[in-house]
Amino acid sequence: MDILVTYDVSTETNEGRSRLRKVAKICEGYGQRVQFSVFECTLGETDFTRMRIRLLRVIAPQEDSLRIYRLRGRREESVEAFGIDKYINFRDSLVV
Repeated sequence: MDILVTYDVSTETNEGRSRLRKVAKICEGYGQRVQFSVFECTLGETDFTRMRIRLLRVIAPQEDSLRIYRLRGRREESVEAFGIDKYINFRDSLVV
């Protein structure tokens, strides 16, 4: 499944800055950053559940915001990108 993860972590305290780094690191392990606090991920159900659990353990619900959107259909049909778009489709053939 293709998903979009967005977050806004309060960075007013050292704890908040630590949470921000942890959330970004978790997301980097499952997808690719397309904006500062936005990641696109292609995951199976198991990895999706693992990522979600890990993120929910890190955020502070009273201070932070986490949104996960399930994209319907293929990314190419669900996402319009304008300007800089560093997305790499790893399902296509890659030339090294």
